[in-house]
Amino acid sequence: MAGAASVLEDSTRLSRLDQVLHRLETVFALLSGFAVFSLMILAVIQVTGRNLFGNPLPGYVDWIEQAMPLIAFMGVAYTQRNGGHIRMDILVGALRGRVLWLAEFITTLAVFILMVLLVWGTWSHFQRSFDFGAVLWSRDSSMDINLPIWPAKLLAPVAFSVLVMRLALQLWGYGRAFVLGLDRPVAVPLVESAAEQAAREAQSVSGGRD
Repeated sequence: MAGAASVLEDSTRLSRLDQVLHRLETVFALLSGFAVFSLMILAVIQVTGRNLFGNPLPGYVDWIEQAMPLIAFMGVAYTQRNGGHIRMDILVGALRGRVLWLAEFITTLAVFILMVLLVWGTWSHFQRSFDFGAVLWSRDSSMDINLPIWPAKLLAPVAFSVLVMRLALQLWGYGRAFVLGLDRPVAVPLVESAAEQAAREAQSVSGGRD
């Protein structure tokens, strides 16, 4: 399972790139959260309109389909940066030093290769839907109110491309840690102990005061 992790920062080029990319990831995560909130509002409108006025929201399912890529994909790079994805913490937590960084590098490389293939596949899927010569630039549309589907299909390769950049930075970080024998490298999620988690949460609650 996923555990709490921290990401260290310093003045190196790797860390600066990490911080720049993290700002983009944060924007994408906020968009994902806004999509969840918007669906909640749509659900209220749908239920209210159907039960009180006998007039449900037209294209309710269509709008849900459009929002699902925002919810499912836009936060994946942000979660990867903070070490929030599912992982075998019991196994990884038992490793130390260069063995740990080598294991992290190999697993991250496998995910990197998979995501590059997914970027290629989802971009091809988007291209089959998009057409400058068609109405609303779309070769296909939703079933009810005929919303163009290509914007939703475009979100997948965009979000996955950001994740590929994140994975590339983490490969750099793990490789650097392995070569230099670092204990606490920058730009990669470091799993925290229960005591470290408690101390960080206490500092957050106290507003960063000692």
